[in-house]
Amino acid sequence: MTQAKAKRSGDQYLVWFDTEYSGLHLEDAYLLQVAALVTDRALKRVMPAERDIRLAVRLPAGAVVSPWVEENLSDLLALCRSPLSSELRDVDRLLADYIDGFIGSPADQEKQRPILAGNTIHADWRLAQKYLPHFTKRLHYRHLDVTTLKIEWQNLHAKEIFEKEDPQNIRRYFPEARFTEGETRHDAYYDIQASIAELAFYRQHLFRK
Repeated sequence: MTQAKAKRSGDQYLVWFDTEYSGLHLEDAYLLQVAALVTDRALKRVMPAERDIRLAVRLPAGAVVSPWVEENLSDLLALCRSPLSSELRDVDRLLADYIDGFIGSPADQEKQRPILAGNTIHADWRLAQKYLPHFTKRLHYRHLDVTTLKIEWQNLHAKEIFEKEDPQNIRRYFPEARFTEGETRHDAYYDIQASIAELAFYRQHLFRK
């Protein structure tokens, strides 16, 4: 593969990203799970689903976890405390390699890099900046936050909501979604696919010509 073919214009792509973390206070929170997949601007996958990132992050010994997380994410916590989880430095490198594997080495100018996308993405970005420096160096300075459109939609259509908990609804608006029955919100991989579907929903209904 030639260098010209390997190098792509990163700003034409969206890196869908989500995290689960140990508590709502981001200053003290630890990463528990990360998930990522890349689409083009038309919300079509650009890599096979088998290459999507979905990793449990090793939780440091003695790390404080909120009562809500202990109660509601107990299975994930058990995984994060087990040898099956990944060390943080490895997670950072895997995410960076994932981007490089499709787009190529990071563009010198940030505006030519792929755009981070998701729901309430500023929170995930803050944690990524803290824990995932190699990953964040490969991203655009702009972000696409689906929550902005959610707020505007709810202002206009208070009684109509996008049902993110319904897997069939996710597949309706994002046919390339890949998850097993029983997976729900508060799983980072499910959530990024739900966010893609939600953006497709708003594009169809909020921006009708």
